[in-house]
Amino acid sequence: MKFIEELREEAKKNIQKIVLPEGTEERTLKAADYALEHQLAEIILIGNKTEIDKLAQQHSLKHISNAQIIDPNNFDEFESYVDMFMTIRGKKIASRADAVALVRDPLYLATLLVKNGAADGEVAGAQNTTGDVLRPAFQIVKTMPGISVVSGAFFMVFEDQSVGDQGILVFADCAVHPNPTAKELAEIAVATARTTKAISGLEPRVALLSFSTKGSAKHEMVDKVVDATKMAQEMAPEFLFDGEFQADAAIVPEIGSKKAPGSAIAGKANVLVFPTLEVGNIAYKLVQRLAGAEAVGPVLQGMAAPINDLSRGCSVDDIINMIAITSLQAANKF
Repeated sequence: MKFIEELREEAKKNIQKIVLPEGTEERTLKAADYALEHQLAEIILIGNKTEIDKLAQQHSLKHISNAQIIDPNNFDEFESYVDMFMTIRGKKIASRADAVALVRDPLYLATLLVKNGAADGEVAGAQNTTGDVLRPAFQIVKTMPGISVVSGAFFMVFEDQSVGDQGILVFADCAVHPNPTAKELAEIAVATARTTKAISGLEPRVALLSFSTKGSAKHEMVDKVVDATKMAQEMAPEFLFDGEFQADAAIVPEIGSKKAPGSAIAGKANVLVFPTLEVGNIAYKLVQRLAGAEAVGPVLQGMAAPINDLSRGCSVDDIINMIAITSLQAANKF
């Protein structure tokens, strides 16, 4: 698919260092081998070197030797990372022994490497839950300035190139935050605009969705979207935001021009921001299954450094794509 090919090619232009804490997981190793062979990224694997080497030989992975391998049980800088973790967590860590135990966890050590600048981004989740991946991220890396909430965007890729821009629509939040306030929804809209620009290069036209278009219905949930739209416009005037829109008014030109005449976005949106997580999650799965769109993501956004979570059912290609996406986020400082 053209979008995937372009992602990977863009990642090659500004090589970043990506840490993979699940260094002994088979799909992760295969993805790392591909990334190294095709120079998508520099790779750090966390795990026992002997086990990694054995698995690489077993699966005929010829490029794993080019990865940096860090074993939490045999790492010269381990104590300095324990010190760093204790400084970050402060009184929330009861003792140094507790800190040592957590830093030996590859997910915590990987996040500390990102925080310290030893890695530019992290990809995990092939064998760990979302909660386990995000917990150290929230504790150590935290959110970027001006953003208080983490969210997840999907790039929905269609064969029909007339959909969105070049067959791409971006959906958010479909993965993380159940019921954002107006301010949080505005932050999600801004973060999604930045994600769209950083990863696809498209100029985002962000529609904030509701069951109402420009006052056609009255409800507190509509008010939330109206308020969020105004806040997003003030937070990031360099991007186009408009709402509230019903979905058809956002993406169908004929309907958009009738329901919201004069809008720069109505009927032409390439980014759709949903009012709640349940709406976004249902929408992306329906579009994926019924329209045959490929859902690339979720791309986590709002973190102070790029940390992305995989599905435990992910494929090798999914991991490769997320390595490329994380590299693009890091290269664009988002």
